[in-house]
Amino acid sequence: MSKLLENKVAIVTGAARGIGEAIALKFAEHGAHVAFTYVSDGSAEKAAAVEEKLRALGVNARAFKSNAGDIAQCETFVNDVMKEFGSVDICVNNAGISKDNLLLRMTPDQWEDVINVNLNSVFYMTKQVIKPMMKARAGSIINMSSVIGMSGNAGQSSYAASKAGIIGFTKSVAKELGSRNIRCNAIAPGFVETDMTSYLKDGEGADKYRASIPLGRFAHAEEIANATLFLASDMGSYITGQTISVCGGMHI
Repeated sequence: MSKLLENKVAIVTGAARGIGEAIALKFAEHGAHVAFTYVSDGSAEKAAAVEEKLRALGVNARAFKSNAGDIAQCETFVNDVMKEFGSVDICVNNAGISKDNLLLRMTPDQWEDVINVNLNSVFYMTKQVIKPMMKARAGSIINMSSVIGMSGNAGQSSYAASKAGIIGFTKSVAKELGSRNIRCNAIAPGFVETDMTSYLKDGEGADKYRASIPLGRFAHAEEIANATLFLASDMGSYITGQTISVCGGMHI
């Protein structure tokens, strides 16, 4: 199998599990060295296991405890990656949370937590990685949005706002940095089988959501990783400023 990311260096935020882990593994399978973040002590064991899986694929890999929603930690993280890996060719801004609530009941803290982790983190990380990318005159930035950011959803105003903001940010960065051969795109997953959506797997609620998806099922995390690989590699070399919806037709 030809390796699409041979000797590239990729950053993936929030990769101790779920979509982030699938992306990190997919990149490593295609020859990329991977630096990834996790945020809590409770995720340290999972992060170490992911690091071991990545290294078993024959690449350099390291897990960093770093909060993507903290600008100082993002700066330190990228500096550490540059020291250890020598470059940053790809950045996947994947870290995200949801704290769903009806607007009437949503607290300012709930709103701010979601905006900070989901949206501010994309600004913080992108601001750091574009420095080495501009120097190299090459790079691919991929931001994880959501179909909820495209359509909205009751009880998810904070999540929808954060994910819609990512789309606008992505388009602006693509226009700013295209002349430096830096591409910036977004991926908008639909429902994906991860820990975050485990409560939707069974029962009437799950049937209702599946009925809204033309392909009739939730995505596997690897299917999101496949789209990310495409955008990260030279296969997506003429694509920038776009949002690719990987949702089984849910958002048409």
